[in-house]
Amino acid sequence: MQDEMKTVTGNTQEARTEAHLRALHAYWSEARRGHDVPNRADIDPRRIEPLLSNAFIAERIAPGVTRLRVAGMHLSEIMGMEVRGMPLSCLISPPARDAFALHLVDLFDGPATLRMELRSKGGLARSDLPATLVMLPLRSDLGDVSRALGCLVTRGPLGRTPRRFEIAACRVSPLDDSAGMGNLRILPGGLSGTDRGRNSNRSREYLQLVK
Repeated sequence: MQDEMKTVTGNTQEARTEAHLRALHAYWSEARRGHDVPNRADIDPRRIEPLLSNAFIAERIAPGVTRLRVAGMHLSEIMGMEVRGMPLSCLISPPARDAFALHLVDLFDGPATLRMELRSKGGLARSDLPATLVMLPLRSDLGDVSRALGCLVTRGPLGRTPRRFEIAACRVSPLDDSAGMGNLRILPGGLSGTDRGRNSNRSREYLQLVK
């Protein structure tokens, strides 16, 4: 009986998380005002309140490299330290960072949306920790696509920190193919080199968004 209750509770939480992620994507799509990438200044934190502690704004500082300009409290809890100003890749395990960097290139150069299924391996005083990372491109005040609205949702207790994640699956969706989160198909093991080439050719409970 207890196992059944845990399953029902887990399914309910999963459904709620997916609903919040869909709402985030819908708000970002609304801010596009057509087919353009939204401006960072147009993002209103009040519209993503259920995910504020999981949300962040990342800035591209080089191809495949971003830093966290703004980060919700949950990201700092995952790392066990303040993460603002740190590279987003601090959340990724070192062996997966090259692949992560390539996906960031797709995000900004496509531009495209990203959804990654992540997993942090368990160990002493912590269990396996699955997570979902969503990143949506934004324009800076200068008009270039160099910002991203992101959200990192974990499922389960954090345990001993810091936690770093491997990429279990990834979907890169060019903007002309990202009408909704429901259309994203998660590809186990991430995108193959062929998929990447095809896509690249297509032309804390409080979060304050700052310039």
